[in-house]
Amino acid sequence: MHPPPSAAAMDFSQNSLFGYTEDLQELTIIERPVRRSLKTPEEIERLTVDEDLGDIERAVYLLSAGQDIQGTSVIANLPFLMRQNPAETLRRVLPKVREVLHVAGVEMQLTAAVSFLTILHEESVSIHTYAHSFLQIILLHLEHRDAGVSNAWLETLLSVIEVLPKETLRHEILNPLVSKAQLSQTVQSRLVSCKILGKLTNKFDAHTIKREILPLVKSLCQDVEYEVRSCMCRQLENIAQGIGTDLTKSVVLPELIELSRDEGCSVRLAAFETLVNLLDIFDTDDRSQTILPLVKSFCEKSFKADESILISLSFHLGKLCHGLYGIFTPDQHLRFLEFYKKLCTLGLQQENGHNENQIPPQILEQEKKYTSVRKNCAYNLPAMIVFVDPKNFQLELYSTFFCLCHDPEVPVRYTIAICFYEVSKLLNSGVYLIHKELITLLQDESLEVLDALIDHLPEILELMSTGGESSIQENKLPSLPDLIPALTAAEQRAAASLKWRTHEKLLQKYACLPHIISSDQIYYRFLQRMFTIMMTNKVLPVQKAASRTLCIFLRYNRKQEQRLEVIQKLIEQLGQGKSYWNRLRFLDTCEFIIELFSKSFFCKYFFLPAIELTHDPVANVRMKLCYLLPKVKSTLKIPEDKHLLQQLEMCVRKLLCQEKDKDVLAIVKRTVLELDRMEMSMDAEQLEKEKQQEGRPVNEKTFEKKRKEIKKSKLIRSQSINNQAFHAKYGNLDKCASKTSTAAYTPSASGLAKTSMISLTDDSFRTRNATSLPPSFSPNTPLPSTSRGTGNSVDPKSSGGKDLPPRKATLKSRKSNP
Repeated sequence: MHPPPSAAAMDFSQNSLFGYTEDLQELTIIERPVRRSLKTPEEIERLTVDEDLGDIERAVYLLSAGQDIQGTSVIANLPFLMRQNPAETLRRVLPKVREVLHVAGVEMQLTAAVSFLTILHEESVSIHTYAHSFLQIILLHLEHRDAGVSNAWLETLLSVIEVLPKETLRHEILNPLVSKAQLSQTVQSRLVSCKILGKLTNKFDAHTIKREILPLVKSLCQDVEYEVRSCMCRQLENIAQGIGTDLTKSVVLPELIELSRDEGCSVRLAAFETLVNLLDIFDTDDRSQTILPLVKSFCEKSFKADESILISLSFHLGKLCHGLYGIFTPDQHLRFLEFYKKLCTLGLQQENGHNENQIPPQILEQEKKYTSVRKNCAYNLPAMIVFVDPKNFQLELYSTFFCLCHDPEVPVRYTIAICFYEVSKLLNSGVYLIHKELITLLQDESLEVLDALIDHLPEILELMSTGGESSIQENKLPSLPDLIPALTAAEQRAAASLKWRTHEKLLQKYACLPHIISSDQIYYRFLQRMFTIMMTNKVLPVQKAASRTLCIFLRYNRKQEQRLEVIQKLIEQLGQGKSYWNRLRFLDTCEFIIELFSKSFFCKYFFLPAIELTHDPVANVRMKLCYLLPKVKSTLKIPEDKHLLQQLEMCVRKLLCQEKDKDVLAIVKRTVLELDRMEMSMDAEQLEKEKQQEGRPVNEKTFEKKRKEIKKSKLIRSQSINNQAFHAKYGNLDKCASKTSTAAYTPSASGLAKTSMISLTDDSFRTRNATSLPPSFSPNTPLPSTSRGTGNSVDPKSSGGKDLPPRKATLKSRKSNP
């Protein structure tokens, strides 16, 4: 459309007005479909149905007097009616369906075929009832003039044949088939007969097949129409599997030999594909004396035939060479190998660099077919490696493999990327030969190729790093220096694209790198990148994948300084991040830490920073933490972590007493119940030491008594917490504080009181961890996970201030009067 002119530039000349008229006409055309879609009052009246009618009555009414769209809706709803009231549906609705299908359009016919099939699968009625009620309707519409409708009904019938009893099959299907397969019938009828015969063979005994079915098969294989001969030829595989080896050799094989010499190209192609699929049935003599000459002739003539022959031949070549392996002479073996190599480069010699717009359409179509041939060759490469023996790969097939990896067409490179792992396994100790091709595919400009390659990237890299041997070696990938730049470049390309699923998958596969390269290489080349993705990427699954992979990198890093630096970054940049999004990712990371690390590791470094987020000013962060609390509690061991359990209980009490967001509060209440149902892990060693120090004998009764005491205290805490949650006012913090232990959280103006659960000056934490912390985690300095300060809190009750002195006084008075 023309841009609207400004008021100062209005031109009312004839040319200008003509342009505006065109614009108005375009607008009119755009609006026409909208007007046509509106219903007139008369149409609405005709489509209106009495709401008081039941399902069956409504269905009968709509099929009798409704419009086509309403009838189609009823037929689509037929499975539901059969589930609800099968007897009435069969008695009243199905006869109406039979009537309307005689004059129904394509859409209603297709809907009916699908509904009948659904009823069969749902087994709403017995097979006998189904055959009595539905089978004749299906058979009646098999030869519908529309090919799509005919195929839909045929698919339904083939599914029905699977479950019908033999007698029903004989009388209702096989007997009428004798006349339907005659030359006097239509081509459509004979085509349908071919497919039904292929299905019936597995349902009858050999005598019946030989006497009643095979004569029909022979007749259709010699039909005057090449379409019928081709269709029947493709059913010979099913027939051969049903009649056994002897009848296959005496009846099916002669027909296949004759059809392989047929004048119709599609018939010869069907015969070739059927022979390849039946190779396992024939013995060595049949393969060498009958099938091999046919295959040789077919291959020799393929380049002179239609390209579709080459596409099929290239697809089946691997299976063919495998099936005939052992009967080739050295000369025949070499000829088939050269034939495969020729197919791998088919069409590449014609590359001339011309613009596609200058190439005739028929040439473009031919190039697409050549691309399909090379793609099939890439698919068959593993089979051809077996054909030549992996030991001869470098001499016989490496140059072909190189060409496929550098093919100008993406589908070819995509297929070779899918097969790369299979090739690596076959080469075993010779896997070093394809190092460069791995780098090439990792650096491929198409993300589709990269996506296909990384599906098995961990397994490929492991084979590369171990030289194909099963034992893991310490010299991790010394002979592949380009791997790390290729991996980082692949990740950056995926990150810069819109295909975030490929990026996510690649980050997940990076978790294998600790087994492949050194921890220093991971630390300097990948760790910081994982941090960057976690903090800057906008796609949540990608962030989570980076987080989990970073945790795995941390898990396998044995250098304490590097580990502590990563931990500190996680706490400071995520746990204390200014963005609530980063703090949410910190909780995700905590979940991965619990999954991948020991319980003591999480308690030592992440327990306190995690529960500190109960004071987060953003409700979503507090909510996510509440969901995580059961897993956090599962990391604790009693009595060793008793002080951490007290910290956790204080945080939960504080949430119950002070939480103002109704959604968070509801989750807190559910979490409290879940926490109370959890069984605490008992540190048996620690209990034994304590009891020995007290001079008491260690036995099972004492241990069980201790467990019961913990359960009892937990029940009391649960009742106390529930009472606070449902009966106490949120503002009454004194009542909550009076029920806490002496390690209660007492916020100060700076957010760091002596008894704060997030300070390393807490004696209960110092005795356990002071000796193992780095300088940045020294007992004299706050842990990086300490509170972000009171300035961020939106809750005045959790930010210290003027309510603080009275609370201290209350606590002291209650301590003195237990």
